[in-house]
Amino acid sequence: MDDDLLAAAKAEAATSSQSLTAFIEEAVRRHLAARRRAQESPTPELPVFAGDGLLPGVDLDDSAALLDLMEGR
Repeated sequence: MDDDLLAAAKAEAATSSQSLTAFIEEAVRRHLAARRRAQESPTPELPVFAGDGLLPGVDLDDSAALLDLMEGR
């Protein structure tokens, strides 16, 4: 294990009144649980609409102009 990482882990374990082993076990458990949750909740499928793209004069990079168009200015 990297010396700096080990030193940081020891310091965190000491401040939380845990042994280094308990701190590392908890960190690994949290990491594995987060990966499991990420795998269990796939990215939702986004709706796709047919059409010819943007209307003339619409520039999605210009938020002020887009707001003006949406508000009919």
